[in-house]
Formats: sequence, structure tokens, C-alpha cells
Amino acid sequence: MKFTKMHGCGNDYLYINGFEEKLSSEEKPDWVRKVSDRHFGVGGDGAIFINPGKEAEFEMEMYNADGTRAQMCGNGIRCVAKFVYDKGLTNKTSITVESFGKVKYLDLTLGEDGKVASVKVNMGAPILNAKEVPVVSDNDKVINEPIVVNGDTYNMTCVSMGNPHAVVFLEGYDDLKDFEIEKIGPFFESHERFPERVNTEFVRVIDRQTVQMRVWERGTGETLACGTGCCAIAVACVLNGLTDNKITIQVLGGEIVCEWDQEKNLVFMTGPATTVFEGEI
Repeated sequence: MKFTKMHGCGNDYLYINGFEEKLSSEEKPDWVRKVSDRHFGVGGDGAIFINPGKEAEFEMEMYNADGTRAQMCGNGIRCVAKFVYDKGLTNKTSITVESFGKVKYLDLTLGEDGKVASVKVNMGAPILNAKEVPVVSDNDKVINEPIVVNGDTYNMTCVSMGNPHAVVFLEGYDDLKDFEIEKIGPFFESHERFPERVNTEFVRVIDRQTVQMRVWERGTGETLACGTGCCAIAVACVLNGLTDNKITIQVLGGEIVCEWDQEKNLVFMTGPATTVFEGEI
């Protein structure tokens, strides 16, 4: 099976051309677990199959490193756009991609080499209703709400961008590189208040236009970036009055720009997409 290793700000996946390469749905979870292993496989945060779309031009079928399906990946969908354009599956710089039946609209920016350098994605409307996120709460929306995790109390704001996110703002850190995410991330992911588990973003606000974050993704662990998480952060920042509507988010793998257009209730994400290498396994 041929694949392409790609990343968006270090959030790396194996990308497979589903138009040509065929695996049954029963085979995919185990295959993804094997190839995602960074010691005995190729290595990645998971795998994404690019298939013909039903409601859009292309479908993104995404799997986490543990073989579980995921509804959406912001970094992944930018790489899908680069994949289909650079490989000649489309010649358009505005395309549609669906995942779990939800269609996203993407605008591609080309570099000097004629290949895709960055992608702007209309990620749609944020979901704030607690039951739809989903998160267990007595309130309709979870905004700056306390949660006890492993004996400590945090305040979280919950947003779904097609997948569930809990955004936690941290104080007392000059740099989140000192934050021991591996000690708390797993407890958030499997907390009883998240029936479908959760992606958790730990955020330090630098100024009204800039934040820093680290993320613990369900089914994968810490990743260098999370596109949907950045979108959730932009929404959570505005809901808590911490930043402007458009912010630059510093992730371990680079920077992603997100904007919540409250008038249209749409979140836009812009960031790079990079091809690392081609392979066959």
C-alpha cells in the first residue's frame, strides 16, 4: 500500500489515496494501529484515507493512532487539500471535503513551486450546547465551569468543532513547555463527564491577539498541534472575554491563525500543510 507522510504544524498522519488503495472497514483499525507506531511502524498521530465524496468532492476518513475513528481533524483536512491538489486529483484552489457527513470549504494558497503552501478552512459553526459537545453538565453551555480532575479543580469551556474539546486556561506559567501535560491529560480524556472522551487544550493567554497552547488528544496523547482545538480555543477565548475574535495560536509545531466571525457564526482556520515523504508498506 502506498502512502504519503504529511503534517500540519507537526500533527502528522499517513495519507492514503482511497481512490486507488483499498482496505475493508474491518481491516483499517488494526492496520492504522500498526503503521502509526513510531518504533515498529511508520509513525504518526494516525492515518487518513482520502476517498470520493458523497456530499463533497472528497471525503476524509480519519483514524487516531489507537485505531478509533475521529469526526474531524483541522490539521488533517489542510493536508488533504494539499494532497488532492499536488497529486492532480483536482486543479481547483477552492474545494469541498466531507468528514462524517459534514462538508467543509477550503481555499488553497500556492507557493512559488506551484504546490499548496497553506490552506484556509471554513470550519463551520461551533457547537456550544453541552449535550451536543457532549459533556455532562447541569447548564446548557459549559463556559468557565469547574471540573475536578484527579483531585484538582480546573475551569473549562467546552466546544465541539465536530469533535469534543475542553479548553482550560492556565495561569502562573511563563511558558507551557513547563506544564506536565502527560500527568493530567489522560485523566481529562477519560473523565466521566465526557461520554465520548475529549480533546483537552491547556492555554496561556499572551495578549489580545496571541495565545500559547498544548493539547492532549483522545486516542493519541499529546500532539504538536490540533486544528479543531485551535478553533475551539478561539471560541473559548471570546466567550471568556480574553482575546479578540482573530488570534494566532502558538502550538508546539508552529502557528495557526483562527477567527470566530460571530456575525456569521463561523470559525475560519488558516495554517500550513507539509509533505514529508512518500512510502510503500
